[in-house]
Amino acid sequence: MTTHIACLGDSLTRAQLSVDYLDILERRHRPGGVRLNRFGANGDFAFNLLQRLDAVVDDPPDVITVLIGTNDARASLPGYPIERAIRRKQLPERPSAGWFQQCLGTVVDRLRTETDATIGLLSLPVLGQQLDGAAAQASQAYSRMIAEVATANKATYLPLHERQIEELRQADPLPIPYRELTPAAGVGVLFRHSVLRRSFDTISRRRGLVLTTDHIHQNSRGATLIAEVIDTCLPPRST
Repeated sequence: MTTHIACLGDSLTRAQLSVDYLDILERRHRPGGVRLNRFGANGDFAFNLLQRLDAVVDDPPDVITVLIGTNDARASLPGYPIERAIRRKQLPERPSAGWFQQCLGTVVDRLRTETDATIGLLSLPVLGQQLDGAAAQASQAYSRMIAEVATANKATYLPLHERQIEELRQADPLPIPYRELTPAAGVGVLFRHSVLRRSFDTISRRRGLVLTTDHIHQNSRGATLIAEVIDTCLPPRST
C-alpha cells in the first residue's frame, strides 16, 4: 500500500539550497511505499503558504507535513531585510509572531476541514549553531508557537527543533556567529553547488557548520533529521 504524503514549506522543502529531505524520506521506505508531493516555495512566510493550499486539497493526501516559519522567525531578527521581503512576497502586513500563529492556525484549520489527512507540524530547524544566540533563540520561540498551534488545532507536533538541539549539543559545534543570508550569498552557494559541483556537505564542512550550509539551509545531517522526525508522523511502513 502506498502512502501519499504532501510536504508543505519554504526553501527547505523546495530544496534548491538544501539537501532534499523528501529524497531522504523516500529512500527510508520500500520502493513504491510512499508517493511524495512537494509544495515548497523559496522565501515563503506562513501567510504565503496559506495562499497555496488549493493544490494540496485538490489531491487529498494521507499525510500532510508542514515545515514553515523559518522566514517568519528570521524577520524578527535585526538585520533582516524586512521591507524587501514584504515587497517580494507581497505581504499585506509586517511579519509578527501573532500574525504567524494566526496564519498557521488557518492553514491547519483548512487542511483539517478539507482533507482527512494526518497533519504534522514540524518545529523549526535551529537557526545558526550558537544555541544562546539571537537566531537560535528566535527559532526556538517560533517553535513554541508551532507547538501551541498544533495543540489548539489537534495536529501532530513533530519536534524537529528539539532533535536538532540535541544533535548540536552532542557535536559541540564551533561558535560561529549567525549571519543573515543575502541574495549574493545564496547565489554563491548555488554557484558552488551547481557549477563547481561541490556537495552541500562540502560547502557546510568548509564553513565549520554542523547541520546547515549557511546557518539556514540544511546539509545531509540536518535534512536527515527532518526525514526522521517526519517518519514519526506516518502510518507504520512496510518493509
